[in-house]
Amino acid sequence: MSSREPMLDLFIFETFEMIEKLQQLIMNSEKEKTLTEPDINEIFRIMHTIKGSSGMMMFDNISRISHKLEDIFYFIRESKPNNIDYSMLTDMMLEGSDLIKEETDKIDNNHEADGDFTQFINKADDFLNSLKVSNGETNEIKKEEKLVSSSESTKFYIANDKSTISNEQCYTVKLFFEANCEMENIRCFTVVHNLKEIANVIYFYPEDIIENNDSCEIIREQGFLVSFTSKHTKDELNDYFSQTIFLSRLEIEETIDESKVIESTNSMKISKEELKKEIKQTATQPTHKQNLINVDVEKLDKLMDLVGELVISEAMVTKNSDLQGLNLDSFYKAARQHRKRLNDLQDVVMSIRMVPLSPTLNKMNRIVRDMCKKLEKDAELILIGQDTEVDKNIIEHISDPLMHIVRNSMDHGIESSDERTAIGKHPKGKIIIEAKNTGGEVLIIIKDDGKGLDKDKILKKAKNNGLLKDKNHELSDKEIYSLIFVPGFSTNENVTEYSGRGVGMDVVTKEIEKIRGSVTVDSEREQGTTITIKIPLTLAIIDGMTIKVGNTNFTLPVTSIRQSFIIRKEEIVKDLNDKEMILIRGDCYSILRLHEIYNIRTETINIEDGIVIMVEDGGKTKCIFADKLLGEQQVVIKALPDYIKNVKGVSGCTLLGDGNISLILDVSEIVNQ
Repeated sequence: MSSREPMLDLFIFETFEMIEKLQQLIMNSEKEKTLTEPDINEIFRIMHTIKGSSGMMMFDNISRISHKLEDIFYFIRESKPNNIDYSMLTDMMLEGSDLIKEETDKIDNNHEADGDFTQFINKADDFLNSLKVSNGETNEIKKEEKLVSSSESTKFYIANDKSTISNEQCYTVKLFFEANCEMENIRCFTVVHNLKEIANVIYFYPEDIIENNDSCEIIREQGFLVSFTSKHTKDELNDYFSQTIFLSRLEIEETIDESKVIESTNSMKISKEELKKEIKQTATQPTHKQNLINVDVEKLDKLMDLVGELVISEAMVTKNSDLQGLNLDSFYKAARQHRKRLNDLQDVVMSIRMVPLSPTLNKMNRIVRDMCKKLEKDAELILIGQDTEVDKNIIEHISDPLMHIVRNSMDHGIESSDERTAIGKHPKGKIIIEAKNTGGEVLIIIKDDGKGLDKDKILKKAKNNGLLKDKNHELSDKEIYSLIFVPGFSTNENVTEYSGRGVGMDVVTKEIEKIRGSVTVDSEREQGTTITIKIPLTLAIIDGMTIKVGNTNFTLPVTSIRQSFIIRKEEIVKDLNDKEMILIRGDCYSILRLHEIYNIRTETINIEDGIVIMVEDGGKTKCIFADKLLGEQQVVIKALPDYIKNVKGVSGCTLLGDGNISLILDVSEIVNQ
């Protein structure tokens, strides 16, 4: 669990979230060559919020950058310029938001946000000036006057000097926040902090919004009141406060003198006993239903572990050896009902942990855009199935593999516009990323319409680098294409920013294998390349088929099993290396005897006495010979102890209902043996 201040955690979470949204909005505007009014207002609001919250948190460098980016969109919002270089604007906003992201990342990792961004701020000033000049603006846009120094104390009381109030219009504003926004006291502090730039704050209530978390109750029930003087009109202030995030209602009142301020404030001051009475009364009245809540991921992990233990406990009860031979109809009826409820619980916990792929896939837009500019290529990214959901623990391992695949497609696959036109292709290349759910697995397909992979060149490079395990084995096309994922393999002869160093694509298989996934590649010359990533929905619980070899139990993921059958001795054929094979529907498959691989003592040696299970992974198939099938059940995957982690073909273990341990077979490794 995090030991940081909740206020800091909220700042980090919201900043990362807003930067992601900002970058997506600005890249969309570049693609469409236009900025809609809602997008302008949203980007302005994001920068305004980051400026205020970072200033409140004393991260001055982040506040300075966001202020400059806010100035750019203040000009765009107020002047509505017709002549905008969207490419330069996007470059400027992406560079600035990247700097904010880097500084926030430092804070998140408990480092000091110490970046010096003077150079960027000067560049932003130059860009804003050029934007004004190109749109006929010769005078600088009138900026909001700052009446209070940012170094001034953040707690304000009624001023003794009444001339301060009489010289400007005095206002009292009451703010009400949405019911599900949480941490209202911190949001009110941000309002006061930002207000200092355009007004002279003289009082706010509750006064102890930072020191006392209980002030949240008063704000929820009574609202937050702030009194100040300002030269701005009521309509201008209404527009200003309307930018406040999670604001549900706003009341602005012009007050003539200090006595009205005191009167308005006193009307809010109620005793704690009165507040409790009001809360009790309003509790019986219909209110806005809270439908969002932030939960620490570690709590969800612990909940998932407990559900896993429940699955094991349920199996240990229903499959207890003491129950064998007993007539227990009522017991088994109750057990079936219990199993149904347990499945419902498991589904609910899983759904809580599931997150959409859209944020991860949207990040690829930035990579395609940046590489198009640096490699002087023209390509577009098309995303399909962004709402597909996977377990949160899995999604963390997907981002890097996707990034490397997209980079590879842009660098090796997509040709320049001239090359594409010369061979009759559309000058703009396409990269399509499609995500879809196929039962217990998720497929992510990355397809480009580039020049495809050169099979002969890949094979030659692999031979020269000594990357072929079996030189006598004739490789299929897919096996040759898969060599691009071998560590140290690269066909790019020139070292660039993106490839040619012999690293990169092997990261894809390493990361995907960590989450029990697989990667396959297919290609066609001049037509393009398709890479398919297959990943499980969750890492914790799988449907498994338990098999027995001697006194040892093994579990196979049901999703990997194609069929099981008993064969006769005469159906076995042998290859040149004296390995057993079986012919099924015109195709030959090798047979793997588990008792031989793991030196297990068993009486089931004859092929006719046992059972053969056909398994498939990544387009490769193999037949496994075992003594017998014990049955299908849900199993909870447990990590192997350190001293047996290097067992070949085993990915983990599980506890069966009878208390025995079963080793979970790694099908991806087995089919490659």
